[in-house]
Amino acid sequence: MTDASTPLPRRPGAQALAALGLAAPEPSPADASVHAFPDGGLWRTEVPSVEGPECLAEVLKESARLDVPVHRISQGSGVWMLTDAEITEMVDACADRDIELCLFTGPRGTWDIGGSTRTDSGGAGLRARGHDAVAGCVEDAVRATELGVKCLLVADEGVLWTLHRLRAQGILPADTTLKVSALIGPVNPASYAVVERLGADSVNIPSDLALAHFTEIRRVSRAPMDLYIEAPDDLGGYVRMYEAAELIRRGAPLYLKFGLSKSPGIYPYGAHLRETALSSARERVRRGRLVLDLLGRHGADGGMSPLGSRLPGPLSRFPLTDDKD
Repeated sequence: MTDASTPLPRRPGAQALAALGLAAPEPSPADASVHAFPDGGLWRTEVPSVEGPECLAEVLKESARLDVPVHRISQGSGVWMLTDAEITEMVDACADRDIELCLFTGPRGTWDIGGSTRTDSGGAGLRARGHDAVAGCVEDAVRATELGVKCLLVADEGVLWTLHRLRAQGILPADTTLKVSALIGPVNPASYAVVERLGADSVNIPSDLALAHFTEIRRVSRAPMDLYIEAPDDLGGYVRMYEAAELIRRGAPLYLKFGLSKSPGIYPYGAHLRETALSSARERVRRGRLVLDLLGRHGADGGMSPLGSRLPGPLSRFPLTDDKD
């Protein structure tokens, strides 16, 4: 969201390469997103894979030490892997810092008895298999929101639509936000628009989408994107730090997610993975500092949403229908 009076960020290596006759072409204004968060910001930050109160305490301590602003903390193992006391502790700690806490909902196909997810095709992936899995996701959502959680992470389109309808009926609080997992993230503008209309308030897109794909999506939807600037290995291990400014320019409004490559998977998390979880939590914050430093050096660190911002603004939805019709 830029205009003619807004100076473009410096591109990496621009001056040195220009001296050799290797200057990059100027970015086209037609590629830029025209959207922003309702507070006017272009980007927010997220630290993912924060699996419990102890990991959260490490993230909060390290973000204060390294001066890394955090808008959202997300967890991957699921509501069901936390006790009420642990959830309450995380809710209170995030509330003290005015940070949105996002917890994953319910059973997923990769942990289910179905064998298709372990085949080369991956089967149905993380989607909720059968009525009982959907019911588990709903149970998690109701429990988490009753304990004060305001953001729910979802990995199934049917669950997304169900939770959106429950939100509309007041069974879930009206200000609950629904976040689509990177593991089912849409890869084209048509599917992105569909998940927005199903109730998504922010949408993880796969980290390997090309820059042109960001522009294509922004031509049909203003729903916030969530993007791993560094992706964990099970999502490809991509490191896109030098592209951060251009990703913001094309993808705003955008959550910069500070993931971590070369780190083992820790879902579902337990004490047996404690040292890995704590050390990787600290390193994710450090990776965030590296991204912010790069943005600063390139003159692209402006446009961050105020800390404490969380709502996405008005989005397009499918009409709600009466089940009796």
